[in-house]
Amino acid sequence: MNIDPINWKILECLQKNARQSNTAISRVVGISSPAVAERIRKMEDVGIIEGYKAKISPFETGHQLKAIITLRVFMGRLKPFFEKVKEYNEVINCYRITGNENIILEVVLKNQKHLEQFIDQLINYGETKTHIVLSQVVDNNSIVKK
Repeated sequence: MNIDPINWKILECLQKNARQSNTAISRVVGISSPAVAERIRKMEDVGIIEGYKAKISPFETGHQLKAIITLRVFMGRLKPFFEKVKEYNEVINCYRITGNENIILEVVLKNQKHLEQFIDQLINYGETKTHIVLSQVVDNNSIVKK
């Protein structure tokens, strides 16, 4: 599917606020509301738009600590780790990367004790390095730009 300038504008609008109406988007992009709806449907159908989700504040749900943990997985433990990591409620994002460490985890935890318990589970799979997040400088998690 071709992502023309109008589709890019629609995507920008949805990334800023996925709950805004097609009418509101149509005013920004300069086409009718039904045309916006049809373009959105087509982008959903081909997988350009993968879904919509609520952004939840970890702090407001009792998770006072956010950390980035790198993991250098032991030989032969990568596949078992991939199976287990999906069960960890603490994990927001998990990436397989290049370099000495081959996994990056973004996690939210209730406190230091929770962090310690979580790391104790991870060391079964490899060597960890933990970085405590102090603040978020940029929040462009899902923003794709033209």
